[in-house]
Amino acid sequence: MNIVLTGSLGNISKPLATELVRKGHRVTVISSKAERQKDIDALGAKAAIGSIKDLDFLVNTFHGADIVYLMEPSAQDRMFDKTYDPYKAVAEIVNTYKSAVERSGIKKVVHLSSIGAHTDTGVGLLKFHFMAETILKTLPADVSIKFMRPVGFYYNLLANIEVIKSLSKGFVGAIMALQHYGLSGLLRGKRGLIMANYGGDIVNLLVSPIDIAAVIAEEMDKPFEGYTVRYIASEERTCNEVAGILGAAIGKPYLKWGSISDKMLTNTMLKRGMNEMLVHGLVEMGASGRSGRVYEDYYKHRPVLGKTKLSEYAPIFAKAYASYKDHQ
Repeated sequence: MNIVLTGSLGNISKPLATELVRKGHRVTVISSKAERQKDIDALGAKAAIGSIKDLDFLVNTFHGADIVYLMEPSAQDRMFDKTYDPYKAVAEIVNTYKSAVERSGIKKVVHLSSIGAHTDTGVGLLKFHFMAETILKTLPADVSIKFMRPVGFYYNLLANIEVIKSLSKGFVGAIMALQHYGLSGLLRGKRGLIMANYGGDIVNLLVSPIDIAAVIAEEMDKPFEGYTVRYIASEERTCNEVAGILGAAIGKPYLKWGSISDKMLTNTMLKRGMNEMLVHGLVEMGASGRSGRVYEDYYKHRPVLGKTKLSEYAPIFAKAYASYKDHQ
């Protein structure tokens, strides 16, 4: 089949392109960076250099494809851009996708959505996935769409490195260690914590991009009919279990995942100058994990877990942890 992928050579699109080429499909990878062309060529895929905001470019690239894979860029690099509206940005991109699919005559779409996309209330930033799915569902009835809903990505755990490092030293670090590890733990040198507005024995579902790519490749080879949803996960752990696995990899096997209030987390991020809309969205998203709301639909359609476990990702986390000091 002729398959077009958005997402350049990102964490999911690269292994997805590799697997699809291996299966004998003709793969086109869209990237906004011309320097990516040689890397895309090296995979055995064809590069289409342009912007996903450019409707004419998308129409021309989609033309003749059997399947298109659609994803929206992360807002991670816009955290300190106070003018950025994540919901508006996603709506604009998805509406452009919709128009491109209609104009190019595409009948099969795979969309990278997310856990939490079953609702637009109480899940914070994840509601933009609900918005995206809703927009795509306005495509003509003869367009079949497979919505892929992965849980939290392993690589999102990298955001905790700064917190672990900062709480491994200083007065605040000592106070937090005393609170979570006790006096004997503090005296034995136990320092560092993961902190969020959820933690402890709260459920923390995680997935490897490799497993996401494998599921998408599998779904592309299956029949398409109407709208379907598939959840994707590699691990079902508690926050403390996740902390323990990561801690063992960085020389802190005692590491715990503590929690702070929504208000404290909000104030901390706002004081750092982060985008207010993103901050409130992230805090509500964390609270939805704490309450279990974000996982409600997942448990109704619980998937078989993927093969790539957190223990396999832990060395990557450890390498990033060890090199983090070089950026300070």
